Amino acid sequence: MTTPDLPFATIIEPFRIKMVEPLRMTTRQERAFLLEEAGFNPFLLAADAVLIDLLTDSGTSAMSQEQWAGMMRGDESYAGARSWFRFRDVVRTVTGFQQVVPTHQGRAAERLLFSTLLRPGQIVLNNTHFDTTRANVESAGGVAIDLPSRDVNATESSAPFKGDMDLAALDRALREHTSRVGLIMLTLTNNSGGGQPVSLANARAVAERARSAGVPFWLDACRFAENSWLVREREQGQAGRSPRLIAQDFFALADGCTFSAKKDAFANIGGFAALDDEDLARRMRNLLVLTEGFPTYGGMAGRDLEAVARGLEEVLDEDYLRYRTASTAFVHRALDAAGIPVARPAGGHAVYIDARRFLPHIPPQELPGLALTGALYEDAGIRAVEIGTVMFGRTDTVTGREIPHTRDLVRLAIPRRVYTQSHMEYAVEGIMRTFERRAKIGGLAFVTQEPVLRHFTARFRRL
Repeated sequence: MTTPDLPFATIIEPFRIKMVEPLRMTTRQERAFLLEEAGFNPFLLAADAVLIDLLTDSGTSAMSQEQWAGMMRGDESYAGARSWFRFRDVVRTVTGFQQVVPTHQGRAAERLLFSTLLRPGQIVLNNTHFDTTRANVESAGGVAIDLPSRDVNATESSAPFKGDMDLAALDRALREHTSRVGLIMLTLTNNSGGGQPVSLANARAVAERARSAGVPFWLDACRFAENSWLVREREQGQAGRSPRLIAQDFFALADGCTFSAKKDAFANIGGFAALDDEDLARRMRNLLVLTEGFPTYGGMAGRDLEAVARGLEEVLDEDYLRYRTASTAFVHRALDAAGIPVARPAGGHAVYIDARRFLPHIPPQELPGLALTGALYEDAGIRAVEIGTVMFGRTDTVTGREIPHTRDLVRLAIPRRVYTQSHMEYAVEGIMRTFERRAKIGGLAFVTQEPVLRHFTARFRRL
């Protein structure tokens, strides 16, 4: 009789380290100076002055030995390279879609989709558009409307699928806008909504409504593997199923997907759109040639095509996904236990701090999320990103007053396979130090901003 394995309390990375990259240690005085020089915008900091970089999980992964080996095998032929056929075949196997349009990253796939599918004034319904998705919808003359779960703003709630689309709101939108709806999209996981997963049941309900309304249904599948793992862990009837099968169930519901390979493919660059509609794919490829490149490389080198193909195969490994979500949950659990207001429950790729509850003395117009990112960098060299009023709010053109977003979160996005457990323990300790001095942190105001995606380049001043 065998004894069943008992779970260990220690999270172990399911890989060994073969190469290291040195980190630059800075003083608090240096960081205060550098932050002010950057206009208090974490995007404008030099990366080598950051100790723990949690700005994004996009394009920041550590690639595997097989990915690096694949890069050496990359075929750099301009047209019809063997690396293209390997990439195409893996995408077909994972998603089930037969038409594959390669792009240099996810936002390029979004641009192709919205520019070819939407007519000016048409509406895109999403559980929550991320920043570049919304910008590409609006650039194509469309209108982006978010229909998040009713639980999404209740950061203290532990509802398991806060990434879901609000089905009642979807029904109302389809009734009210009728023929104006050009596309329904689900973002997996819901990044702007706290990195929370979408349930398979919700995706099925959304797909059914899309079919009944005659509206195309697409997935923003950037984190499809993490979403599939969380479905396996949380959704009734999905326990024990492989993440690959769950992912295939999601893809089978949709007419197509956009994908940034900089997330759930461990690649530093790359992406694609995948679909079955040959005519739409043809129109997307015609636009692709103008800005991205020939349809068999789409802005990627052959070595990038190889890296993405291998990454798509690796990301569905159960040992990796178990470690990935456990590592994120460790940070979430430690911060929650310390009384730090985090959005519950833990997601897959990031931990989200509720900046309004962390800094209740700073009103939303004074940008508490950005104030918190600055304090984390000053105190511990941690770079995070604000997801709130700076990213999604706007300045009233008449009064000049800032119109806040519905919430101000600070996202701690954890790069894949980059940091060890001790790095995460250090990050927790640093955030706790900032929490201890939170009453001394002040608000910020805009100095300069651009009309589109302002959070990337805006500069700020202390109030």
